[in-house]
Formats: sequence, C-alpha cells, structure tokens
Amino acid sequence: MAYYAAFLHMIQPEKNEEVRPRHIKYLDELDEQGKIFARGPFADQSGGLVIYQANSYEEALKLAEADPHVVEKVRRLELKEWKPIISEVLK
Repeated sequence: MAYYAAFLHMIQPEKNEEVRPRHIKYLDELDEQGKIFARGPFADQSGGLVIYQANSYEEALKLAEADPHVVEKVRRLELKEWKPIISEVLK
C-alpha cells in the first residue's frame, strides 16, 4: 500500500459550493473503505488535498479522477506519490 497526494487546485470557485456536497459524500465513502489517509481544504481557499491509500498509481488516479470536483472541472487534479516520514513524536 502506498500514499498518493491529490492536489485539487481551484479553477471554478463560483461552482465549488454547488459540487462540494457530492465531493464530500464521495470522499466519505472512500474513507469508510480505508482509501483515504487524510483530506482537507487549503486555508487560502485555493483548493484542497486528499491523500489516498492505494496499491498503485493507476488505482489512485482512478479514485482521484472520479471525484466530482474533478469530473465537473471545478478543480484541477495534480497527483503525486507521497513518501511520508513519520516523526518520532507521532509514533
């Protein structure tokens, strides 16, 4: 299992609130399946970040591309594999 960071860059802020409930529902469902490590908006409202847990880049890309914010072109997807280094303080 690997981690993949999906940067969701805002491109249509005026449509964001309309699509947001479907985006959250989609991520809630994936969270229940253990496919989400972390998620949340950026404080400056420029978009958000979802960290997926997946077996491959292709699986993570499929999950990220199915996000309603991406499907409806409210946000632009940038996906990268993430190699976390866990601080001793958090262990």
